[in-house]
Amino acid sequence: VFAEALFNLIRKHELFERQGDDLFCEVPVPLDVAALGGEVEVPTTEGFAKIKLAPSTENGRMFRLRGKGMPNIEGYGLGDLHVRVVVEVPAKLNAKQKKLLKEYGESRENDTYPRAKHVRDLAESFFSRRDAIEKEPPPENH
Repeated sequence: VFAEALFNLIRKHELFERQGDDLFCEVPVPLDVAALGGEVEVPTTEGFAKIKLAPSTENGRMFRLRGKGMPNIEGYGLGDLHVRVVVEVPAKLNAKQKKLLKEYGESRENDTYPRAKHVRDLAESFFSRRDAIEKEPPPENH
């Protein structure tokens, strides 16, 4: 009876998405915790659990909590809970926080954001090839 009630609750609730015995959810994580690492509370069907984030946890990273999903409909164990980390940028900053964030921005080096550097390198390569094509003489018509 409990399993059936849980199935119905999950079906109607926006926190979890169900795929078979597994559940999926997104959990917002403060920017500083994603960058520096730390613990984050994650909702499960039984209450909150904690996951430990390593420093430099990327937005979209998936974590699996074994046995924290739905009961199998045939009574054979529990599915898993898959948690997607969503790095949340602060909506409001006080003057001190703005000052600190600006100082951080001014002090960062090119290798601080490797994916951004990679995209910039790809773009510069593209522009270089585009410019070379523009400088080529047009093909002769025979």
